[in-house]
Amino acid sequence: MAVNDVRILILCKTYPSPSGRYTETTCVAGMDESGRLVRLFPVPFRLIAKDHQFKKWQWIKAKVEKAKKDHRPESFTIKVDTIDGGEVVLPGNGWAERRRLLSPIKVYCDFLDIEAARQATNQSLALLKPARIIGLEIEPVSDPEWTEEELAKLVQEQKQGGLFDDDDKPSIKTLRKLPFDFYYRYECGEGATAKTFRHKLVDWEVGALYWNCHHSHRADWERHFREQLEKEIPEKDLMLLMGNQHRFQDQWLIISLIYPPHQMQTELAF
Repeated sequence: MAVNDVRILILCKTYPSPSGRYTETTCVAGMDESGRLVRLFPVPFRLIAKDHQFKKWQWIKAKVEKAKKDHRPESFTIKVDTIDGGEVVLPGNGWAERRRLLSPIKVYCDFLDIEAARQATNQSLALLKPARIIGLEIEPVSDPEWTEEELAKLVQEQKQGGLFDDDDKPSIKTLRKLPFDFYYRYECGEGATAKTFRHKLVDWEVGALYWNCHHSHRADWERHFREQLEKEIPEKDLMLLMGNQHRFQDQWLIISLIYPPHQMQTELAF
């Protein structure tokens, strides 16, 4: 496979999960300079050197190649040690620059159109603008603690000395398991033709919001968590970055929330 130098704007990091090969992995998605959505997986983000870590809305340069075992067109393997972090695109001036950068990406208004595109072209990433968010569903996971097998995956590579044979080895730091799964229920379309969908939220920012609310508000965490995800964020011009699963490609997840402010409508006087 050809290895190419690319420049990618990061739009998504999913909450890490245990991996037998990589200790833990995060799915990273973004767009290249032409406006094409790309997936970078697997990325053991918390364990890579700080010089190679990056933020959402940050441009990075890196060497990538088409994923060998993942035939979805957007999937690429990234050479982690080549990551060079660039500028962070700030949200100032009403998200003007972020909107401009996102403008080449097709925005769907109906999830069924995304699934139709998957069936026709194997598309596996898409930007969806729902008509409305109906609500947030919170479900306890069956086991709030890691199994022994999962825990072994999380520490095995670190015990062996790290991932990239650097002198600066990361200390062993176990990923906290989210005790809940979070789902958005949302509508596409209006009136009698409106359709309701339900998809799981796996955005790292959602997981971080849970831990922040839990730390700050303890038993009252859910009220503050819902305030953000059912009111504050949906009141903005919310778009859902959707990605499907490699093994079950008809199953989709919400991998990132993108929520610029609503654009002001300029009234013309006649």
